[in-house]
Amino acid sequence: MTAWSSTLAEAREVRPGVVRGRLRVPPSKSVSHRQLALALLARAPVEVRNLLRAEDTELFLGVLRRLGWAVEERGDAVQLAPGSPPAAATLECGNAGTLLRFLVALVATVPGEWTLDGSPRLRERPVGPLVNALRALGVEVRWRGVEGYPPLTVIGGTLRGGETTIDAGESSQYVSALLLAALAAREPTRVHVAALASAPYVDVTLEAIEHWHGQVEQRADAFVVFPGLSPREVVEVEGDFSAAAYPAAAAALTGGDVTLLGLRYGSVQGDRGFIDLLARMGALVSWDGDELQVRGSGTLNGIDVDLGEMPDQVPTLAALAPFARGTTLIYNVPHLRLKESDRLAAMAQELRRAGAFALDVDDSLVVTGGESGDDAAASLPRNPVEIDSHGDHRIAMSMALVGLRRPGLRIANPEVVGKSYPGFWDDLAMLLGEGGG
Repeated sequence: MTAWSSTLAEAREVRPGVVRGRLRVPPSKSVSHRQLALALLARAPVEVRNLLRAEDTELFLGVLRRLGWAVEERGDAVQLAPGSPPAAATLECGNAGTLLRFLVALVATVPGEWTLDGSPRLRERPVGPLVNALRALGVEVRWRGVEGYPPLTVIGGTLRGGETTIDAGESSQYVSALLLAALAAREPTRVHVAALASAPYVDVTLEAIEHWHGQVEQRADAFVVFPGLSPREVVEVEGDFSAAAYPAAAAALTGGDVTLLGLRYGSVQGDRGFIDLLARMGALVSWDGDELQVRGSGTLNGIDVDLGEMPDQVPTLAALAPFARGTTLIYNVPHLRLKESDRLAAMAQELRRAGAFALDVDDSLVVTGGESGDDAAASLPRNPVEIDSHGDHRIAMSMALVGLRRPGLRIANPEVVGKSYPGFWDDLAMLLGEGGG
């Protein structure tokens, strides 16, 4: 059993309280994925320090092993060394959408026949636009089930390069996958982007490529990728703003005081912007070097906000909204319906289950608070209620925030947090002064 996995757990009760303390945030899941992808493309030994050890990254390490790589634990680091891949293999992606989309492109650079598959939910997550873009670059792909969705088989070693167009309105991962794989194509690649969701994630990809001395030119009409990477002996993963959002939001929600360690002030991670949203809602935010302090002011204000570039923080913000003054409108996030769950529908449903007013409409989520934060909290029922996590780590963690103000909340299948933040429950308990567990 890996560090993140567990047997199916009973529903977990969240007790109201005020969070206080200092906390080192987990390593970035997004950066971890990109460092592992670049190691695969560079085909040279590398030590990855501070790699996130969670369900999604363990699946990526499992794929590397299937492709012949040696994976050795070295304290808080992982040593990777290439080996001889088999002629063919099935690569298990679980429920990891980023891994699936990256691999569709990455394995096109590895000679062999690679079948990609995963959970029932993963089989509902689209990859058709990415496959069409790869086919224009010479890649052979065969659908094994429903066209446009996994399972599928990629014939590796067929990525020629050239020119292609991608509609990434469903996911920025399509663009990142193409830019990464093109570094190991036989010739330069020009990628035209017709539409793009969650653009900051592409910035994370470009920064990671630059650290490996890859060359990508961002022109007015396209990205141009030139083959080649310089092997690195050591790379390091920075802290995760996506994970940091939960304790930061908890401090704002409960009138608490949390200092978060391990974050990079100048990070290009898109979810860094969530800290600014907390300040806009009324939280007190300050930086001391790379230490972030978030304090609750006692009052939160509802906001209207376009979260198209921060989709992972829609559930987090929605969890604060019932306790804020006025109505919160979150819009321009249609791609949120294609995540581990339909996060717009799931979050609206679970907030209503907790007694709040929430409605998902098209690409938006509307949540109504009260005349004051205290009034809003007092108006919610106090009867015991069990929250459905919908098999989604971000729904579970966000609804846990609601339980800090609304008594009687229990989160079903709490182990789903292991997908990105295995230590979430222990960290929350510590900040509440309850100890680990």
